Amino acid sequence: QVQLVESGGGSVRAGGSLSLSCVASGYTYNRKCMAWFPQTPGKEREGVASIATGTGSIYYADSVKGRFTISLDNAKNTMYLQMNSLRPEDTAMYYCAAGPCWTLSLLETQYVYWGQGTQVTVSS
Repeated sequence: QVQLVESGGGSVRAGGSLSLSCVASGYTYNRKCMAWFPQTPGKEREGVASIATGTGSIYYADSVKGRFTISLDNAKNTMYLQMNSLRPEDTAMYYCAAGPCWTLSLLETQYVYWGQGTQVTVSS
């Protein structure tokens, strides 16, 4: 059974930083795409960063380029999201996602497995 467990959320003031982690277990295939999807109440999840575990290729949404960094530690089956220069509009529940990697994208439909989320709150 595939499990994704996020951690590292919290509250921070605008301009601050947070680091999120996602530990994956039970995933049979070594090559997969993983991504981070923030979601605010009443809105759909919109991906902000994705990474291919086989090639290390990375894709960012324009809204986070230069501020967020996605990375992997394959030995630990862990994905990270370093978030710098945080803004109030970054406030959301951040979900970790994983799925087959035919292409690297931020389309929610590509991702099959989801974590339970970790809350990030940025105050002005």
